[in-house]
Order: sequence, then structure tokens, then C-alpha cells
Amino acid sequence: MRKVIGIGETLLDIIFRDGQPTAAVPGGSVFNGIVSLARTGVPVCFVSETGNDRVGDIILRFMRDNGIDTSHIYVFPNGKSPVSLAFLDEKSNAEYLFYKNYPTQRIDVEFPPITEEDIVVLGSYYALSPVLREKVTELLDKARQANAIVYYDPNFRASHKEEAIKLAPTIIENLEYATIVRGSLEDFFYMYGLKDADRIYREKIKFYCPTFLCTDGAGTVSLRTSALAKDYNVAPLQTLSTIGAGDNFNAGIIYGLLKHGVHRDTLGQTNESTWNAIVQCGMDFAADVCRSFNNSVSPEFAESHRI
Repeated sequence: MRKVIGIGETLLDIIFRDGQPTAAVPGGSVFNGIVSLARTGVPVCFVSETGNDRVGDIILRFMRDNGIDTSHIYVFPNGKSPVSLAFLDEKSNAEYLFYKNYPTQRIDVEFPPITEEDIVVLGSYYALSPVLREKVTELLDKARQANAIVYYDPNFRASHKEEAIKLAPTIIENLEYATIVRGSLEDFFYMYGLKDADRIYREKIKFYCPTFLCTDGAGTVSLRTSALAKDYNVAPLQTLSTIGAGDNFNAGIIYGLLKHGVHRDTLGQTNESTWNAIVQCGMDFAADVCRSFNNSVSPEFAESHRI
């Protein structure tokens, strides 16, 4: 059976509204999507790290409760598990403060086996960090050798925009490994100073990776492939929190690829009606997570989407 393999950070998100903490939930850019996929019955593996402390215990217990194997999680003896403070504004968008104290030794674990049936997911600064680069490229090389789909979400935050030029070679390397690139207009503005999906695809993505999805919050979803250019309208929605929206859009796209039997070798031949269904999965997953303070889809939504 096909599986999804993610690599990324795990942390505890403490969510504030009107200056008061309202929820504390395990999170992380790739992790949020992996949890949603696990809840729908997709076999998943997650490669990450956490501390040997109370926060780490919460994260590991949460993983086990959601059917995620913890054997690829490095529990470091020194340092502390990372924590994020997320402050929601009146539009339910978040501004973050991160508290991290990692040890010198990082993700000292073996990778799960990868086959051509599988999908490997990476993103955020975790996929760019010089400290982790050797381990990340080791996983990407295994994915390439196996001919697996590589799904890359840059998730490039404002806090790293001053490093965009310095990180450009690593971003390009990730784009070269990628089979599908999905990012938000905000990501690409911080990376390239561009806010037009067509220009971003034409000038920055297409040469490296022909399959591209660009989201714009509650605005349109843009799909660009070597054979198709299409924009999708996002249905209006009352949101409690947008924290996991992009992460779960990714989960929905991956769910759609699995549901419709798309592999790396057939991705380029995927027709418009199949893409319509896949993008709808992405929008449905994102919409569900916006209705709560959770970073992943609800158990009820997941049960109705068992794969």
C-alpha cells in the first residue's frame, strides 16, 4: 500500500486570541498534514525530533494517539522541545513567536524505506536549514532513486526574508528534487518579491518543476502544469484559525493524488477533471481545519474521507 513520508519539525503551538491563550496543540508545517492523512487511514511515516521533556512527551503521545509510528523521531537528551506562540488577529491569521533550543546532534535516526508508490513531503525552513541539509538531501536522494513523488512547500516566512538571497541555492536544489511545488503568494513575495502566480511559475518554478500550485489565502488557487493553467475560486468560510490551512491544503492534495492513483510517472498525463477533483480535496481539507483551533482535520471529517 502507498505511504506518505514527511520530514519536518514538531513543536507545541500555543494559540492566543485577544491576548489570552485559548489552545495548545502539537504542530509543525509538514507534521500538521501528516496527522490529517493518518486520520483518514493513509499509512504515514514522519521523520523529526523532539526533546526528552514534558512537551516532547505530549507530542509523542499525540503521534501515537493518531496512529503515527514514532520510531523515526529522534528524542534528544539535551536541549528543549520547541514551542510556538501564535497570536491570532481579527481575521484569524497568526503572527508567530518561536522558542527553540536544539542540541548539536540532530535527527539521528534511520529513514523508512521508500518505493515508487510513495510520496515524500518536505517544507518550511526545516528543508533549508544548513544544520539539517545533509540529512534532508539524503532523504531526497532516496526518493529520487525510488522514483517517488516529492511534494515541496517552501512555506517561507517573513522572519527569513532577509536570508532569501543566501538561501536561494538551497531553494533551487529543493525545486530540482520536487515533483510538485505548492506555495502561497506570501511565500513567493518574501522569496522573490513577486505576487503574480503566472510570473512566479514562468520565471522561478517551471524550469525546475513543471507542476505548481499557488494559493492566496481566501483568494484563488492557481494550478500550472506543462499542459494546464487553471484558477479555482475558494468558497467563503467563517474561520476560527487559519494556522493549519496551507498545511492541510497540502494534505488534501496528497490525499487526492492517492485517491486518484496518480504516480510520479503519470503526473504529467493527469487530465483536467482529475486535477479538479484533486484541488477540491485540497480546498476541503483546508476549509475543515479553519473551523477549529486544531492544526489538522477533525476526526469526523477524516472518518468521512477514509481512503
